[in-house]
Amino acid sequence: MNERIAVSRIGGVALDRRISETEQKLRVELAAVFRVAHHLGWNVDTLNHISLRIPGTDTFLMNPQGLGWDEITASSLSTLDYDRNVLSHTGLKVQPAGYNFHSGILKARPDIGCVMHVHETAGTAISAIGEAEPLVILSQGGCRLYREVGYHAFEGLAQEEDEVPRMLDDLGDKHTLVMRNHGLLSVGATLGEAFGFMRTLIDACKLQAQVMATGARLRPISEELQAHTKAQMTARVGNAPREDISWHYWLRLAERLDPSFAA
Repeated sequence: MNERIAVSRIGGVALDRRISETEQKLRVELAAVFRVAHHLGWNVDTLNHISLRIPGTDTFLMNPQGLGWDEITASSLSTLDYDRNVLSHTGLKVQPAGYNFHSGILKARPDIGCVMHVHETAGTAISAIGEAEPLVILSQGGCRLYREVGYHAFEGLAQEEDEVPRMLDDLGDKHTLVMRNHGLLSVGATLGEAFGFMRTLIDACKLQAQVMATGARLRPISEELQAHTKAQMTARVGNAPREDISWHYWLRLAERLDPSFAA
């Protein structure tokens, strides 16, 4: 793994260490998702994180503090353990709030392989609506979120360890969490699954914000029809891996945008 210029600019030096084929593959795919998410406008700053478990280890990958999502490369990602140690570089720092709940969720839930968190504008807008469950499903695509959305109250910067159990309780067995007055979170067994749920959640929030802006009455899809449509979606995917149905398209898009992410 070679040191990248962007990492050196934030004080990091890559360690000369052996990387497994599994970790290297995950590094490339995670870097691709950062680039695609930036392209889609989910994040335009150095804040927010995506974390990804390295199977068979007590470690995970996460973006270091100081790099924009459009600057992330496979070799600039931090390998971390659950004691806040950076195992891949010297000099890199992790964001306290991001590390706190990403590591807390991954440590407590071995069934979760990936955690994504964004402050995307439409999602944050929906999170600030005063209804008990502000997200309204208005489209066919949004039916994928049937019984998949939890809500977590705002508690300030999410850097206090005692907040993590409350986040886990609010998430339950769902794949997405609307963090009130804050942003959105998704989880998945794989990176592709977490990405797919985040993509669906953001699309649903954007659509609702656009419809609400017209001032017209919303026409939500009934829970019965949501359940039926989601069952149809599940049957269509069949025994495919637990990932977004368009997963490989998004990886190809990252290559077309800028193949340097794989370095």
